[in-house]
Amino acid sequence: MPTMTQTEPLDQENVFQLKGSMLAITVLELARNNLEGLDRQLAAKVAQAPNFFSNTPLVLALDKLPASEGAVDLPGLMRVCRQHGLRTLAIRASRIEDIAAAIAIDLPVLPPSGARERTIELEPPKPPEPPKPVVNPTKIITLPVRSGQQVYAPGGDLVVMATVSSGAELLADGNIHVYGQMRGRALAGIKGDTRARIFCQYLGAELLSIAGQYKVSEDLRRDPLWGAGVQVSLSGDVLNITRL
Repeated sequence: MPTMTQTEPLDQENVFQLKGSMLAITVLELARNNLEGLDRQLAAKVAQAPNFFSNTPLVLALDKLPASEGAVDLPGLMRVCRQHGLRTLAIRASRIEDIAAAIAIDLPVLPPSGARERTIELEPPKPPEPPKPVVNPTKIITLPVRSGQQVYAPGGDLVVMATVSSGAELLADGNIHVYGQMRGRALAGIKGDTRARIFCQYLGAELLSIAGQYKVSEDLRRDPLWGAGVQVSLSGDVLNITRL
């Protein structure tokens, strides 16, 4: 009685399947037999769209070459393409000498195609748009700011249309405007904006500060503009108080 070898069940199993597929393959249609010119022009295309030329499968179409162009150095042509990231899978040819050159290096030959092929337009990569600055609207306070209250304007200016009492505190990433009496504390540019300013119709503040530089009431009372309308700006690390 014959015995079954261990390999016989394996021979009955399918090892592979043949399937059709629509693969995206780039066709390089050669119009001139000029490897130096091809090298230069491919380099320019790579500069425009470097991601496109990265191990891109390629069919070299030689079927549109005029007979007067002479035989193509097929290995040299493939080297030029490979240097720019194009991997040749096959050629498309009709001339006997081109077909023979492909057979000599065991490269598949496709028949000339009658299908209409679209030209690939390469565009240079667009630089990313710079992030838009985040600007918050001006914060406007119409009621008096009383002792113990704190008002903060993040990312913008603070405008107070009324009196700011002693013990109240105003903070802003930008400028501070007070159109009533300013008797509390005002801190502008608190995140380091040295261009910020403080404007007030009546200087009677306990503290004024811009970008961390400050003056307290003892210093402010000695200023000849105490009780007047002023603007406060920063020069170096010195607060300047000038009349409005």
